[in-house]
Amino acid sequence: MSRQAALSQYLYARKLAQKYYKACTVHGQYPYTQVLNEVFTENAAAGRVNVGLVDIPMELIVGSTTAGRRSAFAGNFMPMLDEGTEFADKWIHLCEAHLDRGGISDPIVCWEYLGKFYVVEGNKRVSVLKSYGNPSIPGYVTRILPPWSEDETVQIYYEFLPFYQLSGLYNITFTARGSYEKLQARLGFAPDHVWTDDERSEFLFGYRKFVEAFEKVNAGRLEITAGDALLVWLQMNPPQDLQHTDLVKSLQAAWPDVMIFANGSAISLSTSPQTAEKPDLTRMLGFGRVNHLKLAFIYAYDPLRSSWTAAHETGRMLLESEMGDRITTQTYYCGDGEPLDSMEQAVADGAQMIFATTPPMIGACRQIAAKHPHVKVLNCSLSMPYAGVRTYYSRIFESKFITGAVVGAMAKEDRIGYVANYPILGTVAAINAFALGARMTNPRARISLRWSCLPGNPVRSLLDEGIKVISNRDSDKNEPHWAWEWGTYSVEDDGSLMPLASPRWNWGKFYEGVVQSVFDGSWNALSAKNPQAVNYWWGLSSGVIDVSLSPALPEGAKQLAKILKQGIIDGNIDPFCCTVNDQQGKMRIDGEHTLSAEEIIHMDWLAENVDGIIPEFDDILPVSQQMVRLLGIRRNEIKPQPEEVIL
Repeated sequence: MSRQAALSQYLYARKLAQKYYKACTVHGQYPYTQVLNEVFTENAAAGRVNVGLVDIPMELIVGSTTAGRRSAFAGNFMPMLDEGTEFADKWIHLCEAHLDRGGISDPIVCWEYLGKFYVVEGNKRVSVLKSYGNPSIPGYVTRILPPWSEDETVQIYYEFLPFYQLSGLYNITFTARGSYEKLQARLGFAPDHVWTDDERSEFLFGYRKFVEAFEKVNAGRLEITAGDALLVWLQMNPPQDLQHTDLVKSLQAAWPDVMIFANGSAISLSTSPQTAEKPDLTRMLGFGRVNHLKLAFIYAYDPLRSSWTAAHETGRMLLESEMGDRITTQTYYCGDGEPLDSMEQAVADGAQMIFATTPPMIGACRQIAAKHPHVKVLNCSLSMPYAGVRTYYSRIFESKFITGAVVGAMAKEDRIGYVANYPILGTVAAINAFALGARMTNPRARISLRWSCLPGNPVRSLLDEGIKVISNRDSDKNEPHWAWEWGTYSVEDDGSLMPLASPRWNWGKFYEGVVQSVFDGSWNALSAKNPQAVNYWWGLSSGVIDVSLSPALPEGAKQLAKILKQGIIDGNIDPFCCTVNDQQGKMRIDGEHTLSAEEIIHMDWLAENVDGIIPEFDDILPVSQQMVRLLGIRRNEIKPQPEEVIL
């Protein structure tokens, strides 16, 4: 009976081999198992490590060490030869033993190279167990280390090695650097946590279910791994949901973000308010037309105590005054509570559009967007690669260029102080724009850079050095707010402050523009073809940002500021259309080509007339690290930590 069953299994496995072989030849792909000796040469190995007995995932066994069995197996390790051959007889005999003895338990012998396994002894054992769908097989493994190189595959592999020491897992693979550290953190483990047997078993149980869901949902055959998709999914779901959730449905909700990851996390930038290109017939007839919107504003801080939140609250009130009964707005103050709870309440209250006004709310925004896809969710941040959440910020560097020019013209000395908040996306561009503006009106101007996110008092440090003109953090309110903490000012001999100029936000203009885009249909035009992340990055031309000029400024300085502002609005003046060297003397801008939006947002170097540094993450005050982790110009280099929002 078992002999007949083994023969039937061989014939079934051979059909799988023939099907695989045919599919590969039709698509011009290699149809046989891989051969390690053809992948690398002996003298190319950086070393060998005896890993010992490992439970090897079947999907990672890709071939043999030599070409001796090349024609015997298709690439899926199913047998290719006729059932009357000696090879088939041995395969059937092994299968018969497998059926009679309750399984094949003898370990195979493998070499592992770049996370793939090549069989030295036991090819038929692998083939038999694969035909029955066994997920793994025990094997003695020798690891071949590749030489270090700039090849991303090699670099990801060297990140895998310490992860394996902690987890003992080969099962999960990635296509992006930093993924193993992120997985460790998203599972709630410290960077050096060694997994227990129970933790490993529990994760593998859930991960195998996730892989099944991934194979069902990945109809478009994205060129990513199930591990890649898991990391995206874990940004919106707790790890314990791997055990209890309908993973197909849950993964489908996260799939737009998975697609963005597969496409390189591209972000569509909206640099000015959109208008519908042409009337849509269905909208003209009234179908799908939006006549009223209920909006929710989520605040992390009390508007009475936070100028940042006060600016957004002012914007909300201006929006109400402009749009009247076409909208209804409601505010939700999180305080010490969870932003997700406030957003869930907003949805329960009927909110159709949510504005979360600080970057750390991005995690809650993503969960709400996945759970309630009918709700439009926006987060005030920059360059977040998520389909379900749109982000918004402003080109503050345009205003900084103008204030730099004003200060350069007004400063009695060549040294000018500048206090930056965090080394995040867009901040370095603002510093450099200010420095270039100052250089334009004073070629000898030097900018002394300080950071409010570092220990110490940055303003006091500048004053101690005798610097009397300081650009401090920007005023967030609509009216000029001159104080030691805000604006650009000169310090008079009697210690009083003479205000000069300061960038400011007019969030009401943004809220009006983006809400209008929903009414006129242009909202959908930004992501009509494919799921993509959308980032609103509006500037002076939209009115979202402006420059407050002190009444005490001389008329010439005011006129200069107005000329520069109008030139930027009209597109005739580009702050970065000039020759610029960095602090090391390397030419960064040749003056002939316009920088792209991405180059400006991700600028991570300082102009040669800036004296100072970009601080390292570990030097930044703990209270500021969350913001830098989310939006830092070098955020991909920051080691992830458990219980934190991780991109």
